[in-house]
Amino acid sequence: MQILDRDIALDMGTAGVALYVKGKGITNRQPTLVAVDKYSGKLLSVGVEALNMLGRTPASIVPIRPIVGGAISDYDMTVAMLRELLHADVSRSLFKPRVLVCVPGSITGVEERAMIDAVTEAGARKVYLVESAVATAYGAGLDASKPDGHLIIDIGGGTTETAVVSLGGVSECESIKTAGAAYDDAIIRHIRRRYNVLVGEKTAEELKMAIGSVVPRPETLVEEVKGRDLVTGLPKTVQVSSAELAEALMEPTRDILESIHMVLERTPPELVSDISQNGIILSGGGSLIYGIDRLVERDTGIRTVVVDDPVSCAAYGAGKMLNRLNGMSDGMVNFARKRMLRA
Repeated sequence: MQILDRDIALDMGTAGVALYVKGKGITNRQPTLVAVDKYSGKLLSVGVEALNMLGRTPASIVPIRPIVGGAISDYDMTVAMLRELLHADVSRSLFKPRVLVCVPGSITGVEERAMIDAVTEAGARKVYLVESAVATAYGAGLDASKPDGHLIIDIGGGTTETAVVSLGGVSECESIKTAGAAYDDAIIRHIRRRYNVLVGEKTAEELKMAIGSVVPRPETLVEEVKGRDLVTGLPKTVQVSSAELAEALMEPTRDILESIHMVLERTPPELVSDISQNGIILSGGGSLIYGIDRLVERDTGIRTVVVDDPVSCAAYGAGKMLNRLNGMSDGMVNFARKRMLRA
């Protein structure tokens, strides 16, 4: 049994959760999904196991996403999921760990309290909160503590957050419910409308990752997709091209571009000047869609780059911030009130 205390960083999103242990790096990465018995309420599986059951379970087993948009949607299931994730590290340590949690800049005071209570109940000794955009900035190699503006766009599974980071905090932010899941829904709608075939969320996500794009590719890619014919009810295979997906994915992309413009319009001129010089940082799984960085750059006129590891960037950044825990205050931060005071 280890006597040394451990510090842990958690990045919890709608699509996935990553656990970073100080001195070890990311030790656990799981989909944010649990499978529950509908009648007894018993937790059956967590993460990858629950994902593999998606769409293949009897009516008595239901999948639940306990985190939506970086906030808790099901408190009990969030605690159960976190216990499973933290179990290995907590059980080997004499003391409960201190945990730094990434939260969206748009989080409310009530959502902050729920997050702190859930992580504490799951096994943490102290809970610290950091805005995801700040953690992403550190993960991208930036020094977010300086009075220098950086625009961070995190396209996650359930939400897209656009935030201006300066002096170790978020100056301006906008969070919308258009993100990876919205792209999946757009693909499902397109295939149903064009081919009269219904495909599942998992199939749509695989198609998005394989040939999805928001700008035309140099060469048109084609994928075979299996689904259910809505006329006959029988299995049917259709061929879908990257060109038609680019057209289908433009609708959610327009919403993201609009949110970026909204944030820039509300940002002080001095920070806008910094952003035009420093460029825009894209992170999150949605930033892996082909051409989205070029589309943002073309639309804003500002140089745009995707971080090296978009899915894990915030977790690595939060891991770097574990060295600063002694100088941080645990518990409630109330980011919403701080932004109102700055405004």
